[in-house]
Amino acid sequence: MTTWQIDPAHSHVEFAVRHLMISTVRGRFGALAGSVTLDENDPAAFALSIAIDAASIDTREERRDAHLRSADFLETSRYPVIAFDGSGISGDMAGSFQLRGNLTIHGVTKPVTLEVTSEGRGNDPWGNERAGYSAKARIRRSEFGLTWNQLLEAGGVTVGDDINITIDVELVRQVEAIAVAGSA
Repeated sequence: MTTWQIDPAHSHVEFAVRHLMISTVRGRFGALAGSVTLDENDPAAFALSIAIDAASIDTREERRDAHLRSADFLETSRYPVIAFDGSGISGDMAGSFQLRGNLTIHGVTKPVTLEVTSEGRGNDPWGNERAGYSAKARIRRSEFGLTWNQLLEAGGVTVGDDINITIDVELVRQVEAIAVAGSA
């Protein structure tokens, strides 16, 4: 089994949602952590856990971000973490594959499938092995209890229900400690 840690400085989670039925607002979460443990010969033998600081939401508009942190949306004081726990992989992990898991937002957990692409592997200048992956998914915010909206005079709503999620992660392989005989 090999454990990989997310490098938060080189990883990000972005989202896009329709606004006023005429444009798209994009944002990101600035703080995430997580790890993957897997047996590369047996894709079924893995554990994956990602935690995102919900309050790190950033749409480049502080008033909107404050509203998104409020009880109308993410309610970050009560639900500070958005979590994804992997439950299954199918496809070619060296190419494109599906990653199934449970996504928890606003205290609600739902199954989600991510479409993932391997972006490659290599060593950094300091001798660490790294791997990159990109993933995409679409969720409906209403399924996670995020139902705030306003009806528009001309018809439609202020905020769309479909959220497009894009994830880019860089993982760093963890060096396993070697047990020395006679040491405690």
